[in-house]
Amino acid sequence: MSHRAALRPRCHRCFLAQHLCLCAEIPRVETRTRFVLVQHVMELGKKSNTGRVAALALANARLLTHGSPAEPFDSGPLSEPGTWLLFPDGPTAPPDAPAPRQLVVLDGSWSQARRMTQRLAALRALPRLVLPPPAPGLLRLREPSHPSGMSTLDAIARAVAMLEGPEAAAPLERLAALRVQRIADCGTLS
Repeated sequence: MSHRAALRPRCHRCFLAQHLCLCAEIPRVETRTRFVLVQHVMELGKKSNTGRVAALALANARLLTHGSPAEPFDSGPLSEPGTWLLFPDGPTAPPDAPAPRQLVVLDGSWSQARRMTQRLAALRALPRLVLPPPAPGLLRLREPSHPSGMSTLDAIARAVAMLEGPEAAAPLERLAALRVQRIADCGTLS
């Protein structure tokens, strides 16, 4: 990365470089399902963080930080009745189970997300919402480290489509595609 790129000012809301800022494009998406994003502390300042952008778009979302040495993690919100975990491995809900009222989404690298499922006891017992692998045409900035891997924003859009229909997910899908396109056009995340 060049010294000049490192000094580019970033948007305080979406954390992208100001010339890539998505804030004017972030839709307000109403969902019946509440989304609780558990963000790994190492994701907080990353320009590539799509969990933050998803939380800005979702009217019914809460963003929690896990792994901060300064603040103990409050797992209380993860234990509410009707809570499921969006994750590709683990105990799936029975086919006749009612849809989740709340969906926990882990925001971090694949290894960070796996460690969060191991360290947070409240997550281990939750039924899982498992998404099918992403379609080959999904726009990405890089190849995922897990076969079912995708950005947090893409995963949330797909979960909304499964739970509430494609129309509800369309604004999130457009936002995810716009983000990838802007970054790709500039050739950088800075």
